Amino acid sequence: MEELVYIQHTVFPSLMQGLGVSLLLILPSAICGLCLGVAAGTLQVYGSPVTKLMMNGYVLIFRGFPLIIQLYIWYFGLARIGLFLSPFTASVLGFSLCSAAYHSEYIRGALLSIKHGQVAAAQALGFTRLQTLLSIILPQAFRRALPGCGNEIIYLIKYSSLAYMVTCIELTGKAKILASASFKYIEVFMIVGAIYLFLVTLASWLLSRLETRLVVPGFERYKS
Repeated sequence: MEELVYIQHTVFPSLMQGLGVSLLLILPSAICGLCLGVAAGTLQVYGSPVTKLMMNGYVLIFRGFPLIIQLYIWYFGLARIGLFLSPFTASVLGFSLCSAAYHSEYIRGALLSIKHGQVAAAQALGFTRLQTLLSIILPQAFRRALPGCGNEIIYLIKYSSLAYMVTCIELTGKAKILASASFKYIEVFMIVGAIYLFLVTLASWLLSRLETRLVVPGFERYKS
């Protein structure tokens, strides 16, 4: 009974505050990461040789360095050279750039899967290169890349928990503080796990609805 009172009056309100911070981290990071990923993936396929080399280097670095190290660099490393970012800003920047590197690979693969004949047909009809890309190629590529990009967004929900390592106290950070004070690690982190499970389930459902809405007639997904 005493534990229930503690959870109701202390743990739950504190975790809800942390959840609010987590959502503020996840939403802009997901949007910025996806937009940057689309741009980077497009430049990898249709950019100049120099641009392709730069984008390949960007993807290699941000996929190769562990995310926690990237966060440390943005928050602690930049401070060494006089650039001070808030914990929130450093977290959003780190999540966005890391997520974009993964999104770019899904977009690049989707772009390469589209037959070049469509580009030639569009040019024969008088479309410019930019018009062809924006109105014909990218819409198809985004549909094909959506499952992979959706997975990256779900990963983002979970690895947003690393923000507390740079003193941005979100859901996991609040849980760590509560558990350290009360030594009720199992109770607190089981609740946190359930909250993350709910967020991932909700995101999966929304992404599935989006995939269904964007499907092209005649190209519906096979359902067993």
